[in-house]
Amino acid sequence: MTSFAAPRISCEIIEPRSEDVARIFNIQRYSLNDGQGIRTVVFFKGCPHSCPWCANPESLSPRIETVRRESKCLHCTPCLRDADECPSGAFERIGRDISLDDLEREVMKDDIFFRTSGGGVTLSGGEVLMQAPFAVRFLQRLRRWDVHCAIETAGDAPASRLLSLAKECDEVLFDLKIMDVRLAREIINMNLPRVLANLRLLVEQGINVIPRLPLIPGFTMNVDNTQYALVLLSSLGIKQIHLLPFHQYGEPKYNLLGLPWSMKDVAVPSSQEVDTVRKMAECAGFKVTVGG
Repeated sequence: MTSFAAPRISCEIIEPRSEDVARIFNIQRYSLNDGQGIRTVVFFKGCPHSCPWCANPESLSPRIETVRRESKCLHCTPCLRDADECPSGAFERIGRDISLDDLEREVMKDDIFFRTSGGGVTLSGGEVLMQAPFAVRFLQRLRRWDVHCAIETAGDAPASRLLSLAKECDEVLFDLKIMDVRLAREIINMNLPRVLANLRLLVEQGINVIPRLPLIPGFTMNVDNTQYALVLLSSLGIKQIHLLPFHQYGEPKYNLLGLPWSMKDVAVPSSQEVDTVRKMAECAGFKVTVGG
């Protein structure tokens, strides 16, 4: 297990300012990796965890942040680090507040793609459970349009909060990471017993849960961690999983935010290594999708 001193981030749920306003940092269209069909993914800002492999470090803080792109900066003084005043666009604001009405209008621009591909909308992050009251109301609106709805979550929140949101979904993409209680707490600041209890609850409630296993060398990509997850999921009657191999795509974002990228020297899993995990899961009776 790779040594990593995770920053201490509170695992308390951050209450949104209003159930009619959410803080997001991106809306990604034409996604094929976050649920069935062509999807529009809404990324909510703020996350209680500290996964060193996170590919979206801009999602971690719930605050709106300003970053500077050196290649665009004129090194002038008029903007005073104000993204609205920057003449070259070097200063960029990450995160914005958006209302229920505006977000509904934004995602429904893609309705034709949802209906022709069997796709829909996925709420991701960060961690969408940190803004669950807004998310519940938003999905209720989408369901009136008969849009296929999904969330991606690590499930580390009070059960009532997770269940209220999951009941509005056609599927829940449920991330399972480090399966050792102590290491999950120390490395990624996760309450694993609560996560596993919530997973069981969703299954008992008949929610369509699709577990996702990130394959992270030195953290999750080992026989013991994988076997623990597979045995647990098999005991719950779950028969399909997604495998998410580690990649280095997030490194430029860390540089932009001025954050250290501790995974710089970690090798991306080879196709043979990923195939080994895939075969392990298939031998255990799972239908496996690589890449989600």
